[in-house]
Amino acid sequence: MTQATALIVDDEPDIRELLEITLGRMRIDTRAAADLAEARHWLTRANFDLCLTDMRLPDGSGIDLVRHIGEHHPELPVAVITAHGNMELAVEALKAGAFDFVSKPVDLKILRTLVETALKLEKTGADPKTHAPAQQGLLGQSAVIERIRRMTTKLARSQAPVYISGESGTGKEVAARLIHRLGPRADHPFVAVNCGAIPQELMESEFFGHKKGSFTGAVADKPGLFQEAEGGTLFLDEVADLPMPMQVKLLRAIQEKAVRPVGGQQEIPIDVRILSATHKDLAELVKQGDFRQDLFYRINVIELHIPPLRERREDIPLLTAHILERLAQRNGEPHAELSDAAMQRLARHPFPGNVRELENILERALTLCDGQRIDTDDLQLNEDSEALPSDTPPPEPGNGQSLEDYLANIERQTIVKALEETRWNKTAAAKKLGISFRALRYRLQKLGLD
Repeated sequence: MTQATALIVDDEPDIRELLEITLGRMRIDTRAAADLAEARHWLTRANFDLCLTDMRLPDGSGIDLVRHIGEHHPELPVAVITAHGNMELAVEALKAGAFDFVSKPVDLKILRTLVETALKLEKTGADPKTHAPAQQGLLGQSAVIERIRRMTTKLARSQAPVYISGESGTGKEVAARLIHRLGPRADHPFVAVNCGAIPQELMESEFFGHKKGSFTGAVADKPGLFQEAEGGTLFLDEVADLPMPMQVKLLRAIQEKAVRPVGGQQEIPIDVRILSATHKDLAELVKQGDFRQDLFYRINVIELHIPPLRERREDIPLLTAHILERLAQRNGEPHAELSDAAMQRLARHPFPGNVRELENILERALTLCDGQRIDTDDLQLNEDSEALPSDTPPPEPGNGQSLEDYLANIERQTIVKALEETRWNKTAAAKKLGISFRALRYRLQKLGLD
């Protein structure tokens, strides 16, 4: 096996020597540079598997080196060493393309973990062309989905926190799992948590764990979600639902790379990559004071937007075929097909619930159809719902539309919005709407949304 080589850039001889000794014990060959000019010189003379650079250098900034490497040596992971507590510069470095960061005074255990993770990038060699669309999970042939696949591959090579935005049902968790699977943490856990589903009084214990006897019912030590995701990825779904006190504690855990269990006396170092998502407008929540601005900037180092299905309608046939194939395998039945008319009808549907709604429509149609051929009637889609995005107000009554149809459209959009905000939990949506579950079920059937 070829010995790995690292480039160390720091103007302090003591720091350079410490880093060289640490990496040498990991059987990594090193070259050292005291400034940007010497670092650029080494980069033209040798190939490196990793670069560690201080943020402050005599002739410039470590971020300048990050950008230089990103332009001329894009496959080389570079980590920056920042002053303790200077998260603004660390985030700026991550945005510029740094693989990760480590704070001074350098914790050698954290440094070794960072180096090991960076060197795994050579082994993963994530290339979107080597992964079939079905394996990737982000199905489609549209230009927008191809762009997202390329971006997830690039994001997989970084340890920067990623904020995945998009409407409910677009596949935000699918994208998060793909980033994890294509990156150097693929052999470690991917832990997904719905932040809105954890009772507020249990949130700290769930995230950070607790010690035996720390509260009534704590009969044994319990690791939290951060510990469960050790070495891997923690996916914070619906992060906008975190209460303000928990936002403060989450921010500290991310910045310090350590957590303190409830009832614990010491902080536990953690090695976890944070991915987060929500269907809500997080920037608007920051403006309203409902989400901390410092946490927003910390988790939103890089944003990945997943578009709604109505903006990539050309992907509907491929998605439909894949979903029907999966349903056939699950049910042990022959593969069903859609008639041309049914496919045309699907192509006109606004899909307020996106890919998740498409799955529900096809599963229902498969139950209702005769044989293995799905026709338009089996889809049970109302014609008056065509091309009406969930965020577009219905046309005013009187312009060729009856009052009854106008009210039906308002009712449909109100119900869909409630379902989206509750992640299609009908019981929670009924409560939100102030009606009984039975009443909601009746309205869903009447409006063709069931």
